Amino acid sequence: MKTDLDSARDYSQQIAQTIRDAIIAGDLPVDGRLPSEGDLAARFGVSRPTVREALKRLAAQNLIRTQRGATGGAFVNRLNFEQAQEHMVTMATLLLSMNRVDFETAVEARFSLERTCLPLACTRRGPEHLARLRSEIARQAIDGLTDEGFCASDVAFHRALVDAADNPVLSWHLAGAVEAMQPLMNMITYTARSRAQIIALHSALACALEDRDLAAANAAMDELNAYTLELGSEIRTRRDRNRS
Repeated sequence: MKTDLDSARDYSQQIAQTIRDAIIAGDLPVDGRLPSEGDLAARFGVSRPTVREALKRLAAQNLIRTQRGATGGAFVNRLNFEQAQEHMVTMATLLLSMNRVDFETAVEARFSLERTCLPLACTRRGPEHLARLRSEIARQAIDGLTDEGFCASDVAFHRALVDAADNPVLSWHLAGAVEAMQPLMNMITYTARSRAQIIALHSALACALEDRDLAAANAAMDELNAYTLELGSEIRTRRDRNRS
């Protein structure tokens, strides 16, 4: 590992980046133990608290884990797609909230990304994927289901649709699109939308996947996209009218 540090930049950040690069390069193998805090401090010529801060940065990224006891220390984590999805969702949510992405931009991005899964989903969907889709449709039709419950089921339905492509890399990339952008859209449109219409469109998507009918799946997705934009426009008109 390169141990020369730039005095003009944060030491803990540089150390964390150096260790991260070593993990990515395979110089520090999965489940391998990192040098001790004292050894790292000596190598980089910094204090142990500085090293400790660098390790905290790596742990926050899920790149390492720490264990206590005689056989403890810091170890390189074996990442999985589920853990990576959590980070993707968090990052996407923060980006959207901090940068005030407008409704139409979010809709365009989300549906464009989700459409990429449809060809694979129509080909690869299994009984378990169809069961998840049908389960969420049934949940959405429950009398007395709260708005929060309906929104959560809406997100779960689209996660199931993405997962039906049976490609963990796609699911990882689209986790943020579904779990960050979909709640944003629901937050804006829930007072105007028709649950019955959403359920009908979800049913059309599920039927298309069951029949492996890509044309029907694309048509249902296009209709859902158009309906979402229509709801956003209706909400904007209401707000403008209330302000005037």
